Parts: sequence; C-alpha cells; structure tokens
Amino acid sequence: MLSKKLAIDVLNEGLKTGADFAEIFYENTYGYTLGIENNKVDISYNQINEGVGIRLLNNLQCIYGYTCDLSRKSLLKLASDLANGFVDERKITVTNLKIKKYKTINPIKIDYNDVSREEKIALVNEGLLAIKDYDPRIIQTKGSFSDTHRSTVIYNSKGEIIKNSTQYGRLVYLVVASDGKSLETGFEGPGAQDDINYFKTKIDPKKVALNAARVAIQNLTAKECPSGVMPVVLGNGWGGVLFHEACGHPLEASSVSKGLSCFSGKLGQKIASDVVSAVDDSTIPNAWGSIDYDDEGVKGVKRQLIKNGILTDYMIDEFNGRRMNKKPNGSSRRQSFRYNPTSRMSNTYIENGKSTPEEIIKATKLGLYAVGFTGGSVNPITGEFNFSCSEAYIIRDGKIAEPVKGATLIGKGNEILEKIDMVGNDLDLGQGMCGASSGSIRVNVGQPTLRISSITVGGRGGQLQ
Repeated sequence: MLSKKLAIDVLNEGLKTGADFAEIFYENTYGYTLGIENNKVDISYNQINEGVGIRLLNNLQCIYGYTCDLSRKSLLKLASDLANGFVDERKITVTNLKIKKYKTINPIKIDYNDVSREEKIALVNEGLLAIKDYDPRIIQTKGSFSDTHRSTVIYNSKGEIIKNSTQYGRLVYLVVASDGKSLETGFEGPGAQDDINYFKTKIDPKKVALNAARVAIQNLTAKECPSGVMPVVLGNGWGGVLFHEACGHPLEASSVSKGLSCFSGKLGQKIASDVVSAVDDSTIPNAWGSIDYDDEGVKGVKRQLIKNGILTDYMIDEFNGRRMNKKPNGSSRRQSFRYNPTSRMSNTYIENGKSTPEEIIKATKLGLYAVGFTGGSVNPITGEFNFSCSEAYIIRDGKIAEPVKGATLIGKGNEILEKIDMVGNDLDLGQGMCGASSGSIRVNVGQPTLRISSITVGGRGGQLQ
C-alpha cells in the first residue's frame, strides 16, 4: 500500500487540471492453483499481482491508467499524464485522508497459506477417486483447486481510505466421456469467499465430481432435443444464469445510463410478471460474489431490482450514476487494478415464490426441463439472448421423462420476464465468473425452480411430440 502522504500528493497531482474526482486503487493479489488430470498433478503454481490504477473524473469524462511501478516518481508521472487530459482550473485540493472502519461480512478463520499443498491435493482427489471407475466411457478427468488472497486500498479525493482484504477458493471438476462417435462433458465448480472448511463440511467433493460424471455419461445416450415454442421449466441454482445474462446485464448502469438497455427509463414500470421479484445482494456472508465495499469504495448493499414485477432499482456505479443523476449503490467492480471499474453484479437471483418444484413440473403437460447451462450470449440493447443447455429433459404429462441434449433457449430478456408464470420455493445459488468491460469477476447466479410459459427452443430432434 501507499503512505498517506504519497497518496495525497498523487491525488493532488491528478486534480491539478480541473478533475472533480480522483481515485487511487492499490491492489495486491496472491493466488495458488493446483490441477490434477487423469490422477496426476499437472498444474501447481503461484501468481502475484500488484499495482495501482488511477482514475480521474470531470463531469461526464473519465480518464484511467495503471502501473506496476509503485515508486513515487512513477505514480506522480502517471497522475500528471492523466491530468493532462483535462484543461481547467483546480477544483479540489486533498489535505487529509481518513480510514473507514467496518466489520467484514466475509470472515476467514483459516488462512489458505496455512493449508498444505498435500491437503489440497487430497481434497481434489476425493472427487477424482469417486469417479475413477464410474464408467469405462470416461476418457479424461480433471480436478483443480484454486485459492486467492486479494487486498486492496482505495484513496480518493473525498478524503477516504478504504481497505479491504478477502480470500476465496474454488473446487472444479471436468469430466470428458466418449462412445467412439461423440464427446460429452460434465462440469461442476462450487466456490465461496470462505476457508478450506467450506469444502470439507458444506459441500461433498465426491457428490460434486459424481454429478459431473453423470451428466457427461447421460448426454452420450441422450437424444437430440426437439425444437419449437414450448413451456420451459428452469432448474434452481445455476438456472439463474439466464436471468443473470438476459436481464441482469441490461440492468447495469453501464448500459442503462446511455440509453442502450431494453430497461432504460423504465424505473417504476412493470417489466415482469407479478410472481417475479429479483435482487442483487452483496451482503450474503461468505458468498462467492459478496463484497464489503465495492471497487470504488462504496459499501455493498442488497439491491431490490424487481419487486412483484415492478422495476425498482438498477446497479449503479459512480461514473454512470452521474449520467442518471443517481448515487452509486455499491455495484462497481473490476477484475484488477488494470481495469477501470464499472457497474457489475454480485449475488443476483430471483427470490422464492409460492409454488413447489413438484407443482411446477406437474402443471406442465409437455415441455422442457432445463437444469444446467454451458454458456450463451446476450445483447443488452435489445435483450436478445441464446443459451445452450448442458443438462435437460422432456416433461411429459407432468413428469420428468427422457434426457435430451443440444437444447438452446432463444428469446428476449424483457419478454421472458413477463412469461414467468410459476416460481418455486427452492432458491439455490451457483458460482461462476462473469466477463465484461471491467474484466472477469466472481458472481453468484441463482433462482428457485421456475416456469416460462413459452419460449423458443432450438434443437436438432424435430418437433416436440
């Protein structure tokens, strides 16, 4: 981190040509990754990332730069070079900086540095040994564990110093199966902003790996998914990735503030069915996407995005909030000091409804039950999306029937929200990484089981019948 005197000098250097806000973002990140493929350790390495990003704002202009050279000369030069982007009189002078004190919502009892490499290997092997003889058609197994320590300090022209330190880990299994004609994969990757005990007591590595193996083998014999417009039931947990991509990103101020979102200008309006309420909550203790303070020093909060179908809030960062005439609400995030921060999600999910999963399936005569997703794309301007399913089944006469593969969901986020007609009571979250303009960040996606009354399903299995 920087001394208080150096930080004040750098901030004032950046403010000399009229910027109305200056910020220094210091980061030191240490990470370890272990990988085991086909029962052999093939990856074991440490990563260290340290540097500073400097951001200057002047009305609706933003200038950003970063450096790994933390010397006084380098930081003052970077601030001066950035300041040359503005031509105005000084508006602010920083005379003092005060540390914000707070209690973390993500306490860590056991430092990952105190966990041996052998213990991490044993953790990964728990799952790999469980699937070693699962099926002879499995041709490749990969297991990995990664842990990261991230420490940041923000200094800004508001006179604030915000220090934050966190650790998080993730356990991943990838299984590849082949019948000689085709290849199928299964993937599971639970993670938490928690210590090693999370992976020993709150999840079962054997069950995680076995589920990845089951999906890979199941898809080898699954028939191609039929296509057409039909009801689709989305499974809880990772099924929330559809809301995250198709609806969450268009609710970020980075697109809303420019009028480039299908939800721009719709605050207070009905955008979803009455049974839909959704939040982005940064305050869930030890959750994968939680934060104490965001990456521009604003406290993380629980944001009610949609309430009973009504749009109630956006995810807003400092800069884009200026365009919207709204204050930031703790939604600004970045991958590292190399990225300019912007509005991003944290733990985003649709809240519990009143139906049970069994009632939702029973009420669906013929349709698709989509449990997992492998990826997709969305245009936040139009809300148009497509997502590929990694695990799906046909629903017949209110019962889950045969598995299918190759299913793709196609639609518009704003239209799909209005077609959600049943929401379950089994909320769960799934961990992932979200990539956007400010880099790749940790996010939770989630929802209870829910039904979309009609959506276009792509597949190569003919018409559903």
